[in-house]
Amino acid sequence: MDFRKAALGLLRENIQGQNLIKHNLAAGALMAELALYFGVPAEKDLWELSGLLHDVDWEKTATQSEEHGKVGEAIIREAEFPEEVALAVRRHNFMSGVEAPETLMEKALYYCEEITGLVVASALVLPSKKLVDVTPETVLKRFKEKAFARGVNRELLLEAPEHLEITLEKMAELAVRSMQNIHEDLGL
Repeated sequence: MDFRKAALGLLRENIQGQNLIKHNLAAGALMAELALYFGVPAEKDLWELSGLLHDVDWEKTATQSEEHGKVGEAIIREAEFPEEVALAVRRHNFMSGVEAPETLMEKALYYCEEITGLVVASALVLPSKKLVDVTPETVLKRFKEKAFARGVNRELLLEAPEHLEITLEKMAELAVRSMQNIHEDLGL
Protein backbone atom coordinates (compact mmCIF):
# COMPACT_ATOMS: atom_id res chain seq x y z
CA MET A 1 0.00 0.00 0.00
CA ASP A 2 1.22 3.52 -0.78
CA PHE A 3 0.62 4.89 2.71
CA ARG A 4 1.31 8.53 1.79
CA LYS A 5 -1.21 8.45 -1.04
CA ALA A 6 -3.71 6.71 1.23
CA ALA A 7 -3.10 9.31 3.96
CA LEU A 8 -3.82 12.15 1.54
CA GLY A 9 -7.03 10.39 0.51
CA LEU A 10 -8.03 9.94 4.14
CA LEU A 11 -7.46 13.65 4.79
CA ARG A 12 -9.63 14.67 1.85
CA GLU A 13 -12.31 12.20 2.90
CA ASN A 14 -12.46 13.46 6.49
CA ILE A 15 -11.59 17.16 6.22
CA GLN A 16 -13.43 19.81 4.23
CA GLY A 17 -11.41 22.86 5.30
CA GLN A 18 -8.44 23.48 3.01
CA ASN A 19 -6.49 25.31 5.72
CA LEU A 20 -6.74 22.28 7.98
CA ILE A 21 -5.54 20.02 5.18
CA LYS A 22 -2.61 22.38 4.67
CA HIS A 23 -1.85 22.31 8.40
CA ASN A 24 -1.66 18.52 8.23
CA LEU A 25 0.59 18.71 5.16
CA ALA A 26 2.88 21.13 7.00
CA ALA A 27 2.98 18.90 10.08
CA GLY A 28 3.82 15.92 7.87
CA ALA A 29 6.70 17.78 6.23
CA LEU A 30 8.01 18.92 9.61
CA MET A 31 7.78 15.43 11.08
CA ALA A 32 9.77 13.99 8.15
CA GLU A 33 12.42 16.64 8.77
CA LEU A 34 12.42 15.88 12.50
CA ALA A 35 13.00 12.18 11.80
CA LEU A 36 16.19 13.12 9.97
CA TYR A 37 17.20 15.56 12.71
CA PHE A 38 16.73 12.94 15.42
CA GLY A 39 18.74 10.39 13.44
CA VAL A 40 16.00 7.97 12.44
CA PRO A 41 15.95 8.30 8.64
CA ALA A 42 14.56 4.77 8.26
CA GLU A 43 11.42 5.98 10.07
CA LYS A 44 11.02 9.18 8.05
CA ASP A 45 7.91 7.95 6.20
CA LEU A 46 6.28 6.79 9.43
CA TRP A 47 6.96 10.14 11.07
CA GLU A 48 5.56 11.97 8.04
CA LEU A 49 2.38 9.87 8.19
CA SER A 50 1.84 10.75 11.85
CA GLY A 51 2.06 14.44 10.99
CA LEU A 52 -0.13 14.10 7.92
CA LEU A 53 -2.88 12.35 9.87
CA HIS A 54 -2.61 13.93 13.31
CA ASP A 55 -5.76 16.06 12.87
CA VAL A 56 -7.69 13.75 10.53
CA ASP A 57 -10.58 13.82 13.02
CA TRP A 58 -10.51 17.54 13.86
CA GLU A 59 -13.73 18.49 12.09
CA LYS A 60 -15.57 15.51 13.57
CA THR A 61 -14.44 16.29 17.12
CA ALA A 62 -14.32 20.11 17.11
CA THR A 63 -17.11 20.34 19.69
CA GLN A 64 -15.83 17.35 21.70
CA SER A 65 -12.14 18.07 22.27
CA GLU A 66 -11.78 15.09 24.61
CA GLU A 67 -12.51 12.83 21.62
CA HIS A 68 -9.87 14.43 19.37
CA GLY A 69 -7.15 11.90 18.73
CA LYS A 70 -9.28 8.98 19.83
CA VAL A 71 -11.54 9.27 16.78
CA GLY A 72 -8.45 9.84 14.62
CA GLU A 73 -6.90 6.67 15.99
CA ALA A 74 -10.03 4.71 15.01
CA ILE A 75 -10.02 6.17 11.49
CA ILE A 76 -6.35 5.28 11.07
CA ARG A 77 -6.78 1.75 12.42
CA GLU A 78 -9.76 1.15 10.15
CA ALA A 79 -7.65 2.24 7.17
CA GLU A 80 -4.95 -0.24 8.30
CA PHE A 81 -2.11 2.22 8.79
CA PRO A 82 0.83 1.21 11.00
CA GLU A 83 0.14 0.94 14.73
CA GLU A 84 2.78 3.58 15.53
CA VAL A 85 0.84 6.18 13.53
CA ALA A 86 -2.44 5.37 15.26
CA LEU A 87 -0.81 5.69 18.69
CA ALA A 88 0.96 8.95 17.83
CA VAL A 89 -2.31 10.47 16.64
CA ARG A 90 -4.15 9.42 19.79
CA ARG A 91 -1.38 10.57 22.12
CA HIS A 92 -0.86 13.95 20.49
CA ASN A 93 -3.98 15.05 22.39
CA PHE A 94 -3.08 13.38 25.66
CA MET A 95 -4.71 16.17 27.65
CA SER A 96 -7.99 14.46 26.79
CA GLY A 97 -7.31 11.64 29.20
CA VAL A 98 -5.25 9.27 27.10
CA GLU A 99 -1.71 8.33 28.02
CA ALA A 100 1.10 10.80 27.40
CA PRO A 101 3.36 10.53 24.37
CA GLU A 102 6.00 7.85 24.95
CA THR A 103 8.12 7.32 21.85
CA LEU A 104 10.38 9.92 20.28
CA MET A 105 8.01 10.20 17.33
CA GLU A 106 5.00 10.74 19.59
CA LYS A 107 6.81 13.40 21.60
CA ALA A 108 8.02 15.17 18.45
CA LEU A 109 4.46 15.32 17.11
CA TYR A 110 3.03 16.52 20.41
CA TYR A 111 5.61 19.22 21.11
CA CYS A 112 6.47 20.43 17.61
CA GLU A 113 3.43 20.50 15.31
CA GLU A 114 2.21 23.79 16.80
CA ILE A 115 5.08 25.72 15.24
CA THR A 116 3.66 25.22 11.75
CA GLY A 117 0.89 27.70 12.54
CA LEU A 118 3.44 30.29 13.54
CA VAL A 119 5.35 29.79 10.28
CA VAL A 120 2.18 30.18 8.20
CA ALA A 121 1.13 33.30 10.11
CA SER A 122 4.63 34.73 9.66
CA ALA A 123 4.32 34.27 5.89
CA LEU A 124 0.83 35.75 5.70
CA VAL A 125 1.86 39.10 7.22
CA LEU A 126 4.68 39.59 4.70
CA PRO A 127 3.97 41.70 1.61
CA SER A 128 4.81 38.70 -0.60
CA LYS A 129 2.81 36.23 1.52
CA LYS A 130 5.43 33.63 0.51
CA LEU A 131 7.18 31.04 2.64
CA VAL A 132 10.38 31.65 0.70
CA ASP A 133 10.62 35.03 2.45
CA VAL A 134 10.17 33.62 5.97
CA THR A 135 13.28 33.05 8.06
CA PRO A 136 13.65 31.20 11.35
CA GLU A 137 14.56 34.55 12.90
CA THR A 138 11.25 36.01 11.74
CA VAL A 139 9.37 33.11 13.32
CA LEU A 140 11.27 33.49 16.60
CA LYS A 141 10.62 37.23 16.67
CA ARG A 142 6.90 36.66 16.08
CA PHE A 143 6.91 33.92 18.72
CA LYS A 144 7.59 36.59 21.34
CA GLU A 145 4.52 38.60 20.28
CA LYS A 146 1.71 37.04 22.30
CA ALA A 147 -1.00 38.74 20.23
CA PHE A 148 0.43 37.27 17.02
CA ALA A 149 -1.03 33.89 15.97
CA ARG A 150 -2.86 33.54 19.28
CA GLY A 151 -3.98 30.01 18.50
CA VAL A 152 -0.41 28.71 18.66
CA ASN A 153 0.29 26.99 21.97
CA ARG A 154 3.57 28.69 22.87
CA GLU A 155 3.79 26.95 26.25
CA LEU A 156 3.95 23.59 24.50
CA LEU A 157 6.72 24.79 22.20
CA LEU A 158 8.67 26.11 25.19
CA GLU A 159 8.39 22.69 26.86
CA ALA A 160 9.92 20.89 23.87
CA PRO A 161 13.58 21.27 24.91
CA GLU A 162 12.76 19.67 28.26
CA HIS A 163 11.27 16.57 26.61
CA LEU A 164 13.19 16.43 23.34
CA GLU A 165 16.74 17.33 22.49
CA ILE A 166 15.74 20.29 20.33
CA THR A 167 15.82 24.01 20.87
CA LEU A 168 13.11 26.39 19.80
CA GLU A 169 15.61 27.89 17.36
CA LYS A 170 16.29 24.52 15.72
CA MET A 171 12.57 23.73 15.62
CA ALA A 172 11.91 27.04 13.82
CA GLU A 173 14.72 26.30 11.36
CA LEU A 174 13.40 22.83 10.56
CA ALA A 175 9.80 24.02 10.31
CA VAL A 176 10.66 26.84 7.91
CA ARG A 177 12.84 24.61 5.73
CA SER A 178 10.38 21.72 5.59
CA MET A 179 7.45 24.00 4.80
CA GLN A 180 9.39 25.92 2.15
CA ASN A 181 9.98 22.55 0.47
CA ILE A 182 6.22 22.09 0.04
CA HIS A 183 5.27 25.74 -0.44
CA GLU A 184 3.24 24.96 -3.58
CA ASP A 185 1.10 22.43 -1.71
CA LEU A 186 0.57 25.03 1.02
CA GLY A 187 -0.27 27.80 -1.44
CA LEU A 188 2.38 30.02 0.06
